[in-house]
Amino acid sequence: MFSIVIPTKNEEDYLPILLRSIKEQTVQPDEIIVADGKSTDKTVEIAKRFGCRVVPGGLPGVGRNHGAAVAKGEYILFLDSDVKLIDKHFLEKAERELTQKKLDFASCDVEAISNKKIDRAFHEFYNHFCRAFLPIHAHAPGFCIFAKRSKHAKLGGFDESIVFCEDHDYAQRCRKFGKFGYLDTIRIHVSTRRFDRDGRLNIAVKYTLGELHLMTLGPVRHNHFKYEFGHQAKKK
Repeated sequence: MFSIVIPTKNEEDYLPILLRSIKEQTVQPDEIIVADGKSTDKTVEIAKRFGCRVVPGGLPGVGRNHGAAVAKGEYILFLDSDVKLIDKHFLEKAERELTQKKLDFASCDVEAISNKKIDRAFHEFYNHFCRAFLPIHAHAPGFCIFAKRSKHAKLGGFDESIVFCEDHDYAQRCRKFGKFGYLDTIRIHVSTRRFDRDGRLNIAVKYTLGELHLMTLGPVRHNHFKYEFGHQAKKK
């Protein structure tokens, strides 16, 4: 049922963690596609070792589109490298709920892989914000989006001209082509490495401004927010 698509760039530290968690799922995906944006580390080697199909990537939106173009599953699950499917029944529960709710597109609540209260509070606020605003403005984190492959194609995929918050633009547009909703039986666990690297206040301000830009001025097609794909540690 699922083709999993993962955009990557220099993800040798995190990709194995995600791939191992996928291998432990009670329901296995039809395929795992890694869309790599010219990694200079062992990302591609690791992906192939786990049996993934590797295709050329780029920025996240580009990589997701390239992966989706060769996917064969009924649903595409877009994941980022720094997430982990901690619940071994994640795919099984998602398959059941997507079918029951007859959803074409979906996401779920997020949970920080962190013991810090501020990180957990930040992600819980995000969950409540997304659900509260769903009637007027859909949101979906790019690190966990389910999309029916046929509907993704009609949508035209991710807008590759957008360099920041392309995932929320995708979520907003997808409702014109199908039914979008949040899954209640699963949560996606995500690392806080970007928080650790760039600072929590800086991230909060950046994404708040990105949200305001999207809602008032439209998609972000400039790089004033200085988004960087790839997660090398911050230089000291």
